[in-house]
Amino acid sequence: MEDIEDMLIGTTTGHPAGFRLPVAAVGVGVGTKRNQRCSPCSSAIPGTQTIYMKTFGCSHNQSDSEYMAGQLSAFGYSLSDNPDEADLWLINTCTVKSPSQSAMDTIIAKGKSSNKPLVVSGCVPQGSRDLKELDGISIVGVQQIHRVVEVVEETLKGHEVRLLTRKTLPALDLPKVRKNKFVEILPINVGCLGACTYCKTKHARGHLGSYTIDSLVGRVKSVISDGVKEIWLSSEDTGAYGRDIGANLPNLLNALVAELPPNASTMLRIGMTNPPFILEHLKEIAEILRHPCVYSFLHVPVQSGSDTILSAMNREYTVSEFRTVVDTLTELVPGMQIATDIICGFPGETDEDFSQTVNLIKEYKFSQVHISQFYPRPGTPAARMKKVPSNVVKRRSRELTNVFEAFTPYSGMEGKVERIWITDVASDGVHLVGHTKGYIQVLVIAPDYMLGTSAMVKITSVGRWSVFGEVIEMVNHVSDDKVVNKQDPNQDMQEPESCACGNDIDSCCGQSNLDKNDQSRGPAEPQSQNSRNFIGWILRKRKHLHKGVESELASGSVQNQEGSMKKLDFVDKALLSGISISIFMIIAIVAALTFRVIWSQ
Repeated sequence: MEDIEDMLIGTTTGHPAGFRLPVAAVGVGVGTKRNQRCSPCSSAIPGTQTIYMKTFGCSHNQSDSEYMAGQLSAFGYSLSDNPDEADLWLINTCTVKSPSQSAMDTIIAKGKSSNKPLVVSGCVPQGSRDLKELDGISIVGVQQIHRVVEVVEETLKGHEVRLLTRKTLPALDLPKVRKNKFVEILPINVGCLGACTYCKTKHARGHLGSYTIDSLVGRVKSVISDGVKEIWLSSEDTGAYGRDIGANLPNLLNALVAELPPNASTMLRIGMTNPPFILEHLKEIAEILRHPCVYSFLHVPVQSGSDTILSAMNREYTVSEFRTVVDTLTELVPGMQIATDIICGFPGETDEDFSQTVNLIKEYKFSQVHISQFYPRPGTPAARMKKVPSNVVKRRSRELTNVFEAFTPYSGMEGKVERIWITDVASDGVHLVGHTKGYIQVLVIAPDYMLGTSAMVKITSVGRWSVFGEVIEMVNHVSDDKVVNKQDPNQDMQEPESCACGNDIDSCCGQSNLDKNDQSRGPAEPQSQNSRNFIGWILRKRKHLHKGVESELASGSVQNQEGSMKKLDFVDKALLSGISISIFMIIAIVAALTFRVIWSQ
């Protein structure tokens, strides 16, 4: 069917062309299909249903999902991670690689077989709206996410709705439910100025469209007041920012950095940038990356170490220019970390071309390399080029992966003291996750109240993908729902005097129970610090095991159930023992003090 906007233009209702009808009338005009799978939902009160959301792809997609979740939640819908208990599935898709789109096809097929109303958003429907897999399914385009509530409501009524027209950029101040409450993913522009022969994303996101500096500054002020501790700038090409509105990336970054708390309680991470545009601003970018509130990290895709292949990809830069970007930033920014991307087996890639790529990676020993096999995307020029045999593509991918994994990028960090910013719990359910100024991942065993804070840690050991640290002291304890008071940049960084907690803040409140004077004494006493770390670890481990046991009970695996119950029993005993020892020590101290008072009399 047509887009809603197209369908409403020229109707006989007397409304001017382009007039948007009220929510209740959206999608009910001529040509609207009724989805028979959804008929049981049509009598339900809008805003009372449960929505399951699944997101594929990049951080920009994740931000879009958070905005859609925020609007649905604000309208009254419940959000669930359990697809079976949901009344509707919302799938945000990625078109970069074939596996991502195949995963979308699988989940759509499962939703249809489960008789679930479906809404599909993101780059796949925007770039390939005629896919047969999308027949009978409602669609939200990448620039229509602000209307997701309308689409969900009408889909639940049994109507098929498609909003794909690109008009204006979605507002930045829409309601948002963040996946991580400490991390704001901030889109600074959509689309790009490139024309890479393999890229399908340009079909979906379109030509460059940048948000104004004022609107982005306003958003940064808002999220800092919400307690956000990391701001990720996201786009299809950060370096191209502003070229459509007479601005540039350094202008934007300087404006944003000026709004960050000078005690570096909130950090800025610059997103992926292709080499061509950043080449013009290398010294300005380097100066910004040196700022205490900006991570010394940048994602700069090279894709190939061969100029011949870069030309076939239409990447608009040479290997020499990529080297200039890396060498300049590494020289000017202490501790600079650069991540890059490689595509193996691009059409026409010879063994010599691939050898040049391997040599480039060996020379720079990047700590992060995202290695992909070439996937021909329908409608792109590269899809019509002569392909490299699939067995050769796989062999090259494995070879480059082995080369990359042989590096030990963090060797030598043992014993160093680093400041980290802690924003997440690791997948093992035991460690907290922090990042250094160079955005190196540091895993620490620490109490949950340290989430959203900064700390000094001593690196105790290093792994291939991250390092492990021991907390020495907390750097600052800031409120997660108040703006940090600006200080004179020439003064030494100091901790806030108090911690005013909001209703949804756990980490801040946990710290507020401590003696405020302890914050000014420097490092905590090792015994009390280790005690708090141990109890936090035990509680997190117990929570993690509980989730595992629930999953295994659901799976019906008797052997797994028994093993998990034993682990849980051990953790419970350890926790009980710790509590018992603490109570005994308190009683002993009270008894000793009482005896001392009596004896002194």
